[in-house]
Amino acid sequence: MAKILVIDDERSIRNAIKDILEYEKYQVSLAIDGKEGLLLMEQTSFDAILCDIKMPEIDGMEVLENAIRITEAPIIMISGHGNIDVAVESIKKGAFDYIAKPLDLNRLLITIKNALDKKNLVTETKMLRKKIQQQYTIIGESEPMLQLRRMIEKVAPTNARVLITGKNGTGKELVARAIFEGSERAKMPFIEVNCAAIPSELIESQLFGHEKGSFTSAIKQRKGDFELAHSGTLFLDEIGDMSLSAQAKVLRALQENKITRVGGEKEITVDVRVIAATNKNLKDEIKKGFFREDLYHRLSVIVIEVPSLEKRPTDIPLLINHFLELICESQGKKVTQISPAAVEALQGLNWSGNVRELRNVMERLVILSDTEIQADDVSKYAF
Repeated sequence: MAKILVIDDERSIRNAIKDILEYEKYQVSLAIDGKEGLLLMEQTSFDAILCDIKMPEIDGMEVLENAIRITEAPIIMISGHGNIDVAVESIKKGAFDYIAKPLDLNRLLITIKNALDKKNLVTETKMLRKKIQQQYTIIGESEPMLQLRRMIEKVAPTNARVLITGKNGTGKELVARAIFEGSERAKMPFIEVNCAAIPSELIESQLFGHEKGSFTSAIKQRKGDFELAHSGTLFLDEIGDMSLSAQAKVLRALQENKITRVGGEKEITVDVRVIAATNKNLKDEIKKGFFREDLYHRLSVIVIEVPSLEKRPTDIPLLINHFLELICESQGKKVTQISPAAVEALQGLNWSGNVRELRNVMERLVILSDTEIQADDVSKYAF
């Protein structure tokens, strides 16, 4: 049941609004003036607030200015002395909406519904953002991880291209996202392309787009990932698996900041920061003729190597606790405990798949173990 605060110095109006909203199944609190209203906001979390403008001592505009620092609830201003200027001023100061007296019942209820919808949307967005941040958090306090963080802090605010190297499962995508989040482009698009997952004959269309009719299945024009990432960041994961023809076009895009769609002639200017990642030794790939040396030098302005788990075994307990919390939440389970012996057993294993493998094992242990993960569970379910 949504909680609504009504602030109005006129008793008859307060009670009338209270009766209407309680009939609509809202929980209503009343305040006789701005001072009492602000006090209630500090004591209780409300879902929406209705506030009169003309009140003694503290008027509605002053209440509004203070309220937006106290609560995240949408605030609807009401007044019998209003005009367009007052309405505009209240909206500029942060009010959700403005309603003139005498109150129209339908307008009041619709405005409250819209305000509650907005608050729910904001709350859901924050929860999703928190989950995403948890999912992409870089965990570790070992010296290699501290060095990695220091490197990210230096590189992120720049526009320099970055090549991230490391074995499978070490967390190269997390590093790419950390660089993106710490950059001035953080509010712009982050487009990820897994070069190994896209067939070589389609990678150019994926990256640069295509014009309608440029090939059999091109039934309409399509923007490529370079265009979609304009003003933002393009993450080319597993770039060592990209075809040589696509490498040539990527090189041109990096040199000239221009692309041409497949089947098109028009040059399109793009402003994209490119971050690439690979688990291959690109210098060896260059010697074999599988990777262009000039593209390597364009991409590797900054090279960041993500350490494998064997180089930071002291981080394993931190990762275990992190994954326990995430997995239990996603599985809808009460947080599973893990015994010190089980943690020690996990530390003693060979993690060839690195952090990704550890996460998979933790998920298996959470699902198959009882209330506490024991060393015996590790021996049974780890592999």
